[in-house]
Amino acid sequence: MEQIFQLSDSLDTAVFYGLNNQNMHCLRNQHPQVRIVARGDQIKVSGSGEEVRRFQETLRLVEQYCIDHGTLSEALILDLIHGNRPAEPQHDNLILYGNGGRPIQARTDNQQRLTRDFAANDLLFAIGPAGSGKTYTAIALAVRALRNKEVRRIILSRPAVEAGEKLGFLPGDMREKIDPYLQPLYDALQDMVPATKLAEYMERGVIQIAPLAFMRGRTLSDAVVILDEAQNTTIPQLKMFLTRLGFGSKMIVTGDLTQVDLPPSQRSGLRDAVDRLAGVEGVSIVRFADSDIVRHPLVSRIVRAYDHAPQSAAPADALPAE
Repeated sequence: MEQIFQLSDSLDTAVFYGLNNQNMHCLRNQHPQVRIVARGDQIKVSGSGEEVRRFQETLRLVEQYCIDHGTLSEALILDLIHGNRPAEPQHDNLILYGNGGRPIQARTDNQQRLTRDFAANDLLFAIGPAGSGKTYTAIALAVRALRNKEVRRIILSRPAVEAGEKLGFLPGDMREKIDPYLQPLYDALQDMVPATKLAEYMERGVIQIAPLAFMRGRTLSDAVVILDEAQNTTIPQLKMFLTRLGFGSKMIVTGDLTQVDLPPSQRSGLRDAVDRLAGVEGVSIVRFADSDIVRHPLVSRIVRAYDHAPQSAAPADALPAE
């Protein structure tokens, strides 16, 4: 009997096979009665029907552990085969395991609330200061939903508002100009999705990162859709984005209302949406505070200093009028 097994799209094959294919060697040693040929995301197995069935049980058990934990070793494989389920590390408020098996957790009360509300609502607003983990938590929730096959895609977007810098003066075509602006989204993904799998997902459109303007005219179904830096959207832009929500999808909109880069005459679309949608069924608004900041401790003090300092009428180093 010969059978070909297709590995899950959620699996990082480099981690699964192990350095120098050591994990596959371990599997072969534990199933000497079958012939195993592994290429990419397919494994061909030849042998008696019973032996192939036993190998399939082992394969799916080991595969799922690797997907769930982002790590695999010969010792773990042997434990799983012999029915000794490896002890689960105790991590409070775990969202998922990132690269190398690193736990990614909801560390603060508001991060935990965002995690809980994600299960119960289709539209969430996460509002708060820089460093409070709102975007990172949102992306972790999206990656978990993708791994669990709750959605087919992750779509990440930002408004391309120039924060004191002119994109037109950057070198390259439009994508090369925009990519550095979207780098914080790439950074979070690189903590959670192995590099080879991330490149594959982006090539296939499973994970998409695009400026907000590219959302017009689309219906975003079976996806987790995240809009970051939404304080820099206009009212029509954010309305356009919110109405892209399709069946089987969830949206998370993040932003910091103290860092609006729009002209003073324009009201932030995020502020307007939060005022309009407060109390609407299916919508959750989570307000992060400086107590949620999980970067360097100095960041919290910087945020508080800017929030409470009086606004000066002119820069301190302005030249006197002649």
